[in-house]
Amino acid sequence: MARPPSSTSDVLLYFIAIFIPPFSVFAKRGCGADLLINILLWVLGWIPGVLHAWWIISKYERPAGTVAY
Repeated sequence: MARPPSSTSDVLLYFIAIFIPPFSVFAKRGCGADLLINILLWVLGWIPGVLHAWWIISKYERPAGTVAY
């Protein structure tokens, strides 16, 4: 089954992830294990943090009940 194209908010999160990966992961998943993993990867190296953030953004849909503009 095909995934729907990225929404405008996802595209913005991809762009923000280039500069501050933990912020985009927090916006997508909240405060949890994914955020801690991303912070550790970002501290170890910028590229692993960005790749992990992009993977989180592409893997998870918007939470139910949120409105896309």
